[in-house]
Amino acid sequence: MSLVSVHNEWDPLEEVVVGTVRGARAPVAVGHAGRTEGAAGACHGRRRDAAPVLWPDRVLKETEEELEELCEELRGLGVTVRRPRTRDRAACADVLGRTDDGRRPRAGLLTVGDTVIETPTAPRARFPEPFAHRELLTEYLVSGSRWISAPEPRLTGAMYDPGAPPGERLRELEPVFDPANVLRLGTDLLYLVSDSGNELGARWLQSAVGGTYTVHPCRGLHAPTPLDLTLLPLRPGLLLTNPSRVTGGNLPAVLRSWRRIECPEPAGPGGAGDAPHRSTWTGTGLLVVRPGLVVVDGRQRELMRVLERHGVDVLPLRLTHSRLLAGGFHGLVLDVRRTGALETYRF
Repeated sequence: MSLVSVHNEWDPLEEVVVGTVRGARAPVAVGHAGRTEGAAGACHGRRRDAAPVLWPDRVLKETEEELEELCEELRGLGVTVRRPRTRDRAACADVLGRTDDGRRPRAGLLTVGDTVIETPTAPRARFPEPFAHRELLTEYLVSGSRWISAPEPRLTGAMYDPGAPPGERLRELEPVFDPANVLRLGTDLLYLVSDSGNELGARWLQSAVGGTYTVHPCRGLHAPTPLDLTLLPLRPGLLLTNPSRVTGGNLPAVLRSWRRIECPEPAGPGGAGDAPHRSTWTGTGLLVVRPGLVVVDGRQRELMRVLERHGVDVLPLRLTHSRLLAGGFHGLVLDVRRTGALETYRF
């Protein structure tokens, strides 16, 4: 039986892959904005002559300890936890100068049903990230899971239009999207059209998943990525939304009948070395363990109070450098198996 089976964002977790920061390197910014994340034309590549930049030892040590604490908590809840194999980052560069930091399985992998999809990510630096998980992917394939890979994008300079409005900087030359552009609602898949996923990416995803699923391109929500910091389903009919991005008018049609919880303003990020170019909302990235239980950054006290008022229990854990490393709990974990069957959730 396939070890991969994921139909939504909230069914009880059975197996996850938790990322690692061992040997992780900071991406080198290129492009007009000088940023190290997100928008096309900003950090969609590395200069060929750019030397790898390791994150500070203290940041990596503290983060790895906190990830292991997450693993232990999940194991205590009966979840099977897998970790990527540690490898030599210096060997992970291809002829285009694309290198990875290898910390996030969700940065290049998307699970839908019994299928693992290697996605055509927009940042060049993420190209080799799935390589850290090849042994696991092979094991899942042998178990009966499907493993497919989108056409690897060329990501030439013509792909990016830094002068275009935010959210429209990726040109329609080839399919490109990050896993974080997609949220699963049973037979409905939400797809964020943005600077990290173009319209062709949505069309390719629809062709890959077939007629069982409907891919809903979402426009005008948020220019960069990820979608999980804009809206996140907590259980059928209940949705956490980012009030700075989501209004009644731009909410996807399939969610307009869902009850909404507005996420409160996030607490300060803390951690080593502020990253002012990164969103303060990174700390609100939740991991749904099961309906009624979520993993939350322990600093987000107001968010925890709001969730508990709506009948959602919280498991507060530390992720001290989430903003610096540009990843919340949802982004650092790839859910491989959740209990439950494929359903349609339209209320």
